[in-house]
Amino acid sequence: MNILGLNAFHGDSSAALLVNGQLAMAIEEERLNRIKHWAGFPTLAIKACLSGTDPGDLEHVAISRDPRAHFWTKVARVLKRPGDWGRLTSRAKNTVQVARLASRLGSSGILDPDSVRLHFVEHHRAHLASAFFASPFEEADVVSIDGFGDFSSAMWAKGCGNRMDVKGSVRFPHSLGLYYTAFTQFLGFPHYGDEYKMMGLSAYGEPRFLEQVRDVVAVDGLQIRLNLDYFTHHTNGVEMTWAGGKPELGAVFSRKMVEVFGSPRKPNSDIQQCHRDLAASVQAVLEERYLAFLNGVARRTGSKKLCLAGGVALNCVANGKIFERTPYRDVYIQPAAHDAGTSIGAALYVWHQLLGKPRSFTMRHVYYGPEHTDREIETELTNAGVSYRRLDGDALLDRTARELADGKIVGWFQGRMEFGPRALGARSILADPSRKDMKDILNRRIKHREPFRPFCPSVLAEEAGKYFVTDYPSPFMVQAYRIKESQRDRIPAVTHEDGTGRLQTVERDVNPQYWKLLHRFGELSGVPMLINTSFNENEPIVNTPAQALDCFLRTKMDVLAIGPFFLQKSENLEHGERRQPFSVLSELSTR
Repeated sequence: MNILGLNAFHGDSSAALLVNGQLAMAIEEERLNRIKHWAGFPTLAIKACLSGTDPGDLEHVAISRDPRAHFWTKVARVLKRPGDWGRLTSRAKNTVQVARLASRLGSSGILDPDSVRLHFVEHHRAHLASAFFASPFEEADVVSIDGFGDFSSAMWAKGCGNRMDVKGSVRFPHSLGLYYTAFTQFLGFPHYGDEYKMMGLSAYGEPRFLEQVRDVVAVDGLQIRLNLDYFTHHTNGVEMTWAGGKPELGAVFSRKMVEVFGSPRKPNSDIQQCHRDLAASVQAVLEERYLAFLNGVARRTGSKKLCLAGGVALNCVANGKIFERTPYRDVYIQPAAHDAGTSIGAALYVWHQLLGKPRSFTMRHVYYGPEHTDREIETELTNAGVSYRRLDGDALLDRTARELADGKIVGWFQGRMEFGPRALGARSILADPSRKDMKDILNRRIKHREPFRPFCPSVLAEEAGKYFVTDYPSPFMVQAYRIKESQRDRIPAVTHEDGTGRLQTVERDVNPQYWKLLHRFGELSGVPMLINTSFNENEPIVNTPAQALDCFLRTKMDVLAIGPFFLQKSENLEHGERRQPFSVLSELSTR
């Protein structure tokens, strides 16, 4: 039995295919159409998931939205608040698109909607399912926190076996995710998904605005409460673009924010110390409220196990403090905790919660995207006319490790592409973390991003305890642990300003090739760890050999290890001379 899960008509649109309860394929639309955070109908992702399958095996399609959820609550609110009418009209168009999913599937020629059962899974239930049903836990508390979805911003449940019992939720207009988004916009990061920038900036400031920021959001028991004087979403609505393309979200903060915190920072303007301090204050209050909410859940249940999803669950700094400041001793965070992961969650919800099927799947890795054969890769290299050599088995690992130890920057393209926001050793750019200047080199030569954003380490799982204070597996780079003071000078390029590192622990049986590379690099350098950043330059993570080759040639990367093939920039300089940065290409293509 096949179940197709969808996150559609929303940011980070995606599709996932569940086959007899096992995740077989998952991919975001952005990886295929090359538009970051694509919001719309994931036509290409659906086709990729269903490619090579028997149409007759697809019995269910689940979308992580439910137009019926809290319907009468929405109606009652609008009747009481005529100011919401404009917002409702805008959102109604999106809701209609969701409700017409069957006709969209048919008109796209993807499948016959009459041959499958359609399921509309409430947004946060899909988040919850993506975390608990993918976790290794038989029982656990399950929490989802984000901006908004289906009129809720948070939900918590008790998971046991193949069932989840929802215990409570936080409804519109209150939202911890929206609190963080409002300040992200206020600090001059206006784009959808920019919250991680403010998180990175927060390490460079002092939380001297704590008392003022605490007035903006509170947690009362298991309810999150915004001081709505600081916001406009509940009165004027928010301009949102979800119909197809790059998602856009209008400003959500009010004049009150300006009165209390001063003028908003203009995008791309200089960052002052007051901006750093405000970011630090916002992050500190986020941690207070987030962990207070988790502690409230723990008090109700007494459980020591926790599963997390929702956009707020990607705040790795806060996640790194769960063990210190809550009773939880085992934590599973969905690697695609943002909305893309709800495609997996919707499918798992149908399989377990609706069909009652037993659990047999644990999501230990994220390598569920497309894969390319050696022949396909070599054909691309040959057609491009580049110089390369084939190095099979350990020869490729040894040569790559030696180049890294010599200070070279390596593009690493191996196996199936990752699902979710992090590159975890399949579509990665790698470098030596022991070189103090490597962060600046990566930014100057390839990434061209803000200097306050950290680069993250991949480390052998069995060696993590030598470098990090917390020795608990973190395979998905969604937790930041404090680096031991005695080790910070050894790995300066991945030590953030606050002394933490957002690590990926690599287990040998999960990604044997990447584990071997780390191990061999450790033998040469004494540090079994590498800088691991996404294989891209102002674009979605590369998906195809052609995209990997283009990124390699147009940037100042030194080496490309793609499948068993090894390329050096020094032997291919002429192929990169006419290539423009991706940002320029994107601008030209939209004119």
